[in-house]
Amino acid sequence: MTDPRYRDLAELLVRYSTDIKKDETVLLDMIDVPDEFTVVLARTVRDAGAIPLIETRHTRVTRELLQGMTEKQAGIVRDLEMARMKKVQSYIAIRGAANTSENSDVPSQQMSLYSRKMRPVLNYRVNKTRWCVLRWPTPSMAQAANMSTEAFEDFYFDVCTLDYRKFGKAMGPLEKLMAKTDQVHLKGPGTDLTFSIKGIGARACKGDRNVPDGEVFSCPIKNSVNGVIQYNTPTVYAGSRFENVRLELKDGKIVDATANDSKRLNEIFDTDPGARYIGEFSLGLNPKILNPMNDILFDEKIAGSLHFTPGQAYEDCGNGNKSAVHWDMVLIQRPEWGGGEVWFDGKLIRKDGLFIPKSLQKLNPENLT
Repeated sequence: MTDPRYRDLAELLVRYSTDIKKDETVLLDMIDVPDEFTVVLARTVRDAGAIPLIETRHTRVTRELLQGMTEKQAGIVRDLEMARMKKVQSYIAIRGAANTSENSDVPSQQMSLYSRKMRPVLNYRVNKTRWCVLRWPTPSMAQAANMSTEAFEDFYFDVCTLDYRKFGKAMGPLEKLMAKTDQVHLKGPGTDLTFSIKGIGARACKGDRNVPDGEVFSCPIKNSVNGVIQYNTPTVYAGSRFENVRLELKDGKIVDATANDSKRLNEIFDTDPGARYIGEFSLGLNPKILNPMNDILFDEKIAGSLHFTPGQAYEDCGNGNKSAVHWDMVLIQRPEWGGGEVWFDGKLIRKDGLFIPKSLQKLNPENLT
C-alpha cells in the first residue's frame, strides 16, 4: 500500500510549488527515489493535465561518470540536458542518496569541470522554468540528523507539507524591509561583517522553489563586503564535509579561507574567479527546523540562522556575480549556538535568532508553530 503522505507531498509540488498548468511539459528528475513515489508524482502531473517526462538517476552510477569525465563528455551531457530543459515549462527534482559522501573521492578537477560545463543548464532552469528542488528522506539523512529512520521520515513529511501559503504571508514585512535596506552588519562570535544590499531587492521563499522552505534572501553589492564570518554548522560540498569554516573578505573578495580541510576548501574557491565573491545573503525562518543535519536544503532554513553564500548570484535579487559554485554556508545565531545580531541601517533587527521590530515578530518560532 502506498504511503498516503506521498499523495499530499505530490499535490503540494504540482498544485502549489510549481503550479502546473494544463498541456505543459514537466521534467521529473528523480535521484535515488523510490519508484512508488515517482509513480504518484507522475500521476499527479497527469491529473493536472500536463505531460510528465521522467529521468531516473542513481548516485553510484553518477559517481562513476564523474570519475572519468572528460571535456568532450561533459559538453555532450550539457548539450543533451539543455535540449531537454528547453522543451519543458516546469522542473521538479527530488534527490535522495544512500550515502551523502558518494562523491567525496571524485577529484576536485573533475567536479569543477562538470560544474562549469553544466552551469548554463542550471542557469536556464533557474531563470526560464518554474522549478522546485527537494531531498528524499533516507537512512543516511536520518543518521546525519541523529534520528531514527522512522522519526526522521515523520519529521520530513511534517516540515515538507507545512502551510506555505500562510507562512509566505508572514514573510511579507521582512521582504519589504530588506528590499529598502542599504547597510547590513552581522555580529557574533568570530563574526564582524559589513556589506550593502542597496537596490538589490529581496525575495521571500515560501515553498515555491525549495521544499522545505522558509527564508528571505537578497545579495550583497559585489565589492561591498568587508570583515570576517565564522560559520558554526558543518557544510557538505561535492561530497566533502567541512567544519569551522572561516572566511575573511576585503572589498567583496574572499582573501583568506580556513576550515578542517583548508586545502580542499580553497580548491573549490579556485574553481573560477567568481567563487571568491558572494552571491547570496539570506535569513532562515522555518520554525520546524532547529538543528543542522548536513543537508543544505534543510540547514539553510533553520530558525534563527543566516546563510552567506560564495559563488553564483541569482538573476533575481542578484549582483551579477558568475560562478560554477553556489555554496550556501550557515551561521545559526540562537543563544545555544553562541548568539549573534543582524543590523539593518544601524537598527537591530534580530538578536540571538529572534526578530526585534514589532512588524517582524510574527516570524519568531513561537508565533509560527
